[in-house]
Amino acid sequence: MTVAHTVLVVDDQAENLAILGELLENHYRVKVANSGEKALRAALSAPRPDLILLDVMMPEMDGYQVLARLKENPLTREIPIIFVTAKDGATDEEMGLELGAADYITKPIKPLVVLARVRTQLENKRAKDWLKDQNAFLESEVAHRMHDNELTQNASLHALAILAETRDSDTGNHLYRTQAYVQILADALRDHPRYQAILPDDQLKLIVRAAPLHDIGKVGIPDHILLKPGRFTPEEFEIMKTHSRIGADSIAAAMQRVRDADHSIYPNDGTPLAFLDVARQIARSHHERWDGNGYPDRLQGEAIPLAARIMALADVFDALTSKRVYKESLAVDEAMEIISSEQGQHFDPSLVEVFLGLHSEFADIAHRFADPH
Repeated sequence: MTVAHTVLVVDDQAENLAILGELLENHYRVKVANSGEKALRAALSAPRPDLILLDVMMPEMDGYQVLARLKENPLTREIPIIFVTAKDGATDEEMGLELGAADYITKPIKPLVVLARVRTQLENKRAKDWLKDQNAFLESEVAHRMHDNELTQNASLHALAILAETRDSDTGNHLYRTQAYVQILADALRDHPRYQAILPDDQLKLIVRAAPLHDIGKVGIPDHILLKPGRFTPEEFEIMKTHSRIGADSIAAAMQRVRDADHSIYPNDGTPLAFLDVARQIARSHHERWDGNGYPDRLQGEAIPLAARIMALADVFDALTSKRVYKESLAVDEAMEIISSEQGQHFDPSLVEVFLGLHSEFADIAHRFADPH
């Protein structure tokens, strides 16, 4: 059963309220108010009106003032309002419409005209409400699908990262810790004067999501080197260093293959694959040093991508505070002192300044995700 629309009639004259009420009550649920203040209360009380017929000339608060108050309130601003008034000048009508009225009817009223105007405005409102509901549904559906896609992407990223980590028995909870360290550093840098312009929320999110792929290139390192229970020889270390190129090249190849499959979805500007491009930067450059003595490209200073600079600090801190078969773990304070001593050499000096103010956060993560012995 269709519920009748509710129409609020506002007029300070009882005779006018009776005439309009009698005209409309055979078609709609009618509420009445004989003043501006009562009209505002009636507009907010259940059942809320779907349409308001509003007199202009009323004492204390005229129709224009009532309209302004209704438009100020988010709960009533969408209700269509028809002015019903004896003021029939063109200027009066223009003023009412400029203030936001949906229509303008002059007194004495013509019943068929009133019914036609009311029906038209209610049909318009029904159409607007339907579109609003449809838009809300579509927005919800898009948000839901984007969330699902993001979960799928994150699961895929972690699956790839874990695949690399399973070949390295020493790493344990390395992925969880380093991603959490990257998150904390990136959050802190967002408000840093030097970085806030180049680290908006969307970029920060990409860096955090891409962090687990930093060592994906380890899948290309021979077992006798990757799984060696001790320090590498110089020759072995040179081979181990190639994991940064292997990882970056693999991600770049994957991006190109996807673009080649559908240019319309993945144009060459790389925008839809931005998170993979950040992952590529991290995989290739997280062993670069601020002083230019890192690998594989010997990049220096800000030529090193910011995402890779963040990852480098997180990765080294985790290496220092984690036990390996060839070394014991260091305390958080010791690790921080070592990183502080490398400020401007291994690490971005501004990044180290921020890092040193995050002692408790880093210590908490190191404790929460500590490897079982």
